[in-house]
Amino acid sequence: MLSAFPDYNEDENSSRGKGELAIAHRTRISSLLLGRAARNVLARASGQTVALSRFWPGRTDRLLIAPNDLRTLDATRATELYAGRFVFAGKIVTSHGRSIFDFDPPSDDWESALLGFGWLRHLRAADSAITRANARSLIDEWMSKPVRKRSNGWRADVLARRVISLLSQAPLVLNDADGKFYRRFLRVLTREIRYLRYTIVDIADGVPRLQVSIALCYASLCLANQAKHIRNATRKLSEELQRQILPDGGHISRNPGALIELLPDLLPLRQTFAARNIAPPPALLNAIDRMMPMLRFFRHGDGSFALFNGMSSAPSGLLATLLAYDDTHGIPMASMPHSGFQRLDAGATAVIMDSGAPPPSGVSRDAHAGCLSFELSSGPCRIVLNCGIPATGRDNWRTFARSTPAHSALTYHEASSCQFVELTAVKRMLQGAPIVSGPSKVGAFREATSRGVLLTATHDGYARPFGVVHQRVLMLSNDGSRLDGEDELINAPGSSPRGRDDDYVLRFHLHPSVKASRLRDGRGAMLVLPNRDVWTFEALDDKVELEDSVFLAGTDGPRRTSQLVIRQHLKTAQSIRWSFVRSSASAAVTNARRDARREPELPL
Repeated sequence: MLSAFPDYNEDENSSRGKGELAIAHRTRISSLLLGRAARNVLARASGQTVALSRFWPGRTDRLLIAPNDLRTLDATRATELYAGRFVFAGKIVTSHGRSIFDFDPPSDDWESALLGFGWLRHLRAADSAITRANARSLIDEWMSKPVRKRSNGWRADVLARRVISLLSQAPLVLNDADGKFYRRFLRVLTREIRYLRYTIVDIADGVPRLQVSIALCYASLCLANQAKHIRNATRKLSEELQRQILPDGGHISRNPGALIELLPDLLPLRQTFAARNIAPPPALLNAIDRMMPMLRFFRHGDGSFALFNGMSSAPSGLLATLLAYDDTHGIPMASMPHSGFQRLDAGATAVIMDSGAPPPSGVSRDAHAGCLSFELSSGPCRIVLNCGIPATGRDNWRTFARSTPAHSALTYHEASSCQFVELTAVKRMLQGAPIVSGPSKVGAFREATSRGVLLTATHDGYARPFGVVHQRVLMLSNDGSRLDGEDELINAPGSSPRGRDDDYVLRFHLHPSVKASRLRDGRGAMLVLPNRDVWTFEALDDKVELEDSVFLAGTDGPRRTSQLVIRQHLKTAQSIRWSFVRSSASAAVTNARRDARREPELPL
């Protein structure tokens, strides 16, 4: 519930192609650098004096309301925090009686989690005088420490998270507090908001920029005497939502995780507007209505999200909370044309495919080269997936996770279908490694047949460097017991395959819970799922290898798994045909289980 506050208390062709590609890369990088430089000049030109006069929050003497926090609460974490154990991003720091803010952070992720203050919600979950006193003590320590100029705490996305957390958990911190602490807390919070308003000029595009707009909107609604800032913050939020949330509800970055990042803040923001008797902006209402169906679109039978473009594991409790706000409760849509994804559903089987071009360069820092990759699940079991990326410690895996071989897709000449910024200095300037080239023409066509749903998709990510186009055809049977596929390399219009090497590889990464064993003829594998269902993978004319892989998006960190691999040469074969088939015995057992769970019919 919302809390209200009282007044208080190599060859020639190949070389030429690479040269053209290099020029295109340099052009794209130059435009990104120029855009970044322009924002820096604008920030410097505006000056600190202008920022203070324009963005000063005005006379703020009290908090009016505290928004709800939808993120998962864990009262047991309060005991750890009280004992001085701060566990964030896979790292543990024990304070031993010292201030936790005196320690050098073990990682950037750990420091961002500490200074984002999202952990205050765990103390609020315990809801006792001790946890309230502990929260005030920790906040007092933070307010008393000199601010480190190079701290991650001043990063715009971390600062936005801190402002939202301090507003949301204000009842925890301020209940039983004296007037002196209240006024000090308010002064520091005002300083944070002022700095956030100033830094919005120079902030990375995408989710961080939208988070800052959300935080400023919260600040103007929750603090007194902010009427002018309410209008300004609402306008900026509406502009960002209209630009970043696509018509089908996906985010402009094409990362499903962006929905889980944004909705826990947007849903309470809608409530906060209502609590202040202010009509929420139409852009906010429309964005939420479009985003909610996307949650079900990317969801597998076990509740997990498909791993595309930087998506990692998501807390199941948070997903359940978000889905409780979905009023439609219908079958997921089959196609998301603006975001570039396709979904096939039949029986208990689901297939989700990436059928879209890379996102704009400015929001592609986490985007992957996974065009035409897909994930397959049967009931509560995931079978085929992409490797994903860890929730923390991403830097060690980022290069591999973004490459095409880390996806269940076709890789030509072991090259990715997208190219990324590689120079370290440029990465620092651009705050990451955006995509500089990739598929420009991606098409998808689906039709219903007597046998099932047929999906045909193509991309030209290999056309410019190698002269070939990848086409993938999927057919999911009406009962969901069979998925047939064919991957084919077609000569790009007006060109022919370039270079001496024409090898390509087809990979299907398996979930760690799937037990795989090769068939005797070497042309397939038997897959045993955790629920004891058995699926068989077969390639009609090709040898199937079972090789090691890694599942990066596990809740407990990277895990070892397996992948089905087929290697072929373009001169020998232009296409590979394959199938995943559920055994009839598995189907019979599943039907028997379903019948056993049904309530007996009453006699007439």
